Amino acid sequence: MKKVLSLALAALLLLVAPVLAVAETYELALVTDLGTIDDRSFNQGSWEGLVKYAQENNITHKYYQPKEQSDDAYLDSIQLAVEGGAKLVVTPGYLFETPIYVAQDMYPDVNFVLVDGNPHSPDYADYRTEQNVVGIVYAEEESGFLAGYAIVKEGYTKLGYMGGMAVPAVVRYGYGFVQGAEYAAKELGIPEIIINYHYTGGFVATPEAQALAAAWYNDGIEVIFAAGGKVGNSVMAAAEAAQDKWVIGVDVDQGGESPRVITSAMKGLRESVYDAIADSYKGEFPGGEAWLLGADRLGVGLPLATSLFTKFTVADYDAVFAKLVAKEIPIVKDVTAADAKAVALTDLPLEVTKVTLVE
Repeated sequence: MKKVLSLALAALLLLVAPVLAVAETYELALVTDLGTIDDRSFNQGSWEGLVKYAQENNITHKYYQPKEQSDDAYLDSIQLAVEGGAKLVVTPGYLFETPIYVAQDMYPDVNFVLVDGNPHSPDYADYRTEQNVVGIVYAEEESGFLAGYAIVKEGYTKLGYMGGMAVPAVVRYGYGFVQGAEYAAKELGIPEIIINYHYTGGFVATPEAQALAAAWYNDGIEVIFAAGGKVGNSVMAAAEAAQDKWVIGVDVDQGGESPRVITSAMKGLRESVYDAIADSYKGEFPGGEAWLLGADRLGVGLPLATSLFTKFTVADYDAVFAKLVAKEIPIVKDVTAADAKAVALTDLPLEVTKVTLVE
């Protein structure tokens, strides 16, 4: 009897083992940056693009979250994804540029979609994108410009910009926002625009960020552009408490996050990640390429259908968007975070806009 039971148990294990192996294999993977897949920002937007393709095509998928912010931790998570069966790995965030520079050589049979950057060596001496990597960057300065332009056209002149960590994408959003506000003010003949400008240093909601946003609102700031992942939750909470103040969301349409989100400065995260994955499965992976997605490639924009504008019209939007497509509006963009504070205060071409850096 014991022998029969042993044989039956062995047979059962043989049947279960392949099932377990299949269940633990994930063909598509995403490794998060500092945030999480529910950050309502670039991690979530990238994840949603991956999930959409995976579900449409019945492909297994999983995300991995690094234990800390370091190249080694990011590489460890990439290794886990590859060992877990990943054929394609999406890595959202500028901080993956160096890890992907290394990973592209370590895993030549795995395709990588690097969002918000292009691979380079730790010392920036070598930029190299192999045939198993596509780098995707967006013209955040154009998206920020649209947000700043629209909000001034809507009638607001006392603004705030609260970015997260001063990485290039966040810096570009801020520069564009300031210049968009300036452009609209000059069109309308507004004599002065006030902008408070601050980087929180991270991408999480904190009591400090909420308190600062509340203080700005209390001092007369009408609208804050929150460009820092869950930093936006802190700003939204402050706006809801103030009741008559507004927030501009970032990366994806954040209108559903709070009744105080008037619009969002978007970039095509879902669409571009989805397209890159689709190309890979068609055997047309754009390896070695660096995509720059701006207005001319419909990579940035505002979600007019869900925005709460009462004065800024679709015609206004279409007109300024067409100018961006035609490259008729010069927008200063500096991609080095080290220069962010200096450029924001002194080097942007401003005449009527006064920017105050808040430490």
